[in-house]
Amino acid sequence: MTIRRSANNLLIAVLEIIIALFLGIVITFLGLGSVAWIFGGMGAGVIVVRSYQLISKKTLKQNKLGRQIGQAMVGLSIGFAIADSNFLAASSRLPLFIFLSFFMFLCGSGIGYFYSRISRTNLLNAMLATVPGGVATMSGIAAEYNRNVSLVAMVQTLRITSVILIIPLIAGTSETLANQTIFSFQDYLIKSDPVYLCLLILAIVAAWLGVLIAKKLRIPAASFFGTLMVGIVFNYAIAYIPLLPNLNFTPPQAVSVIGQILLGVTVGEAWSSRVDITGKNVTHAFISVGMTIVSGFVAAIIATSVTSWDWITCILMTAPGGSTEMILVALALDHNPEIVTIAHSVRLMALNLSLPLWIFLFQYWEKRTTNY
Repeated sequence: MTIRRSANNLLIAVLEIIIALFLGIVITFLGLGSVAWIFGGMGAGVIVVRSYQLISKKTLKQNKLGRQIGQAMVGLSIGFAIADSNFLAASSRLPLFIFLSFFMFLCGSGIGYFYSRISRTNLLNAMLATVPGGVATMSGIAAEYNRNVSLVAMVQTLRITSVILIIPLIAGTSETLANQTIFSFQDYLIKSDPVYLCLLILAIVAAWLGVLIAKKLRIPAASFFGTLMVGIVFNYAIAYIPLLPNLNFTPPQAVSVIGQILLGVTVGEAWSSRVDITGKNVTHAFISVGMTIVSGFVAAIIATSVTSWDWITCILMTAPGGSTEMILVALALDHNPEIVTIAHSVRLMALNLSLPLWIFLFQYWEKRTTNY
């Protein structure tokens, strides 16, 4: 039974990748190269999950491993791409990143209170649903405190999906339409050079170890940030290996493409499984998500007014969620990916470190509103 289930899951994953590749190529020809593969994956996830539900009358479980693998592949590719960036200059703005992170959390709290009023749900449940955090993290906390897990997962999924759809289009449509690229399979082939293949294997092993270390250290989005660090230091590290010439290794573009597809597929699967567009709560959820995205734009305006960074960079660094995807778009559009990377890293760290405090405050406010 387990073997059969694994075979079915593998078949579904292969089918999703094939459909995503086709959709990605079509979207690339439309001139949206920076988001083509993510959008292709999202479309494939929706198509396959909905088709499965119609044919089998069963719910398809989301492939959580797929997102971790996708994050790892994208993280590795981004790490290599930004290895030569000036991280010292970006890190000098750490106080601003911390301020913007807590600004977003405060906005999320206010939106959560508003959402609890219009949806008539308890305050803690509303806060967990609207604060910009991970779907799994917030849903897990909701389960732990015996709250409405499905509602929290639905709103969080809707937020992430909306951000991944809207922000890249706003940031990149004008530029990608002005600089359309011609798709070619030659760009995605893996070199057959033995030295290159050995370095690729070494990078994959190092990425696996990086993920393990990141998980041990309890780093948020360990699959992404563990491989990101490996990609940044890899070429510097192999320079110290004796008998090796001066090499500048870069993983094939296929690694990034498959990673983006897997990220998109998991978002599409989550959308199809968790968001019921006919449900009575979806209107209120859309309102709260719209307010969260607006708060991200307000944070971007603040960042633009106190720095010399361009508007697109500030939008990508303050986008409420989809950290991996926003960093990827910043890299694709060549808009300060190191700044966007550090900004989202700080936000994720701040959220995870302050979660106990936020939960305490949410419970306190819930008791106060209940008493009154």
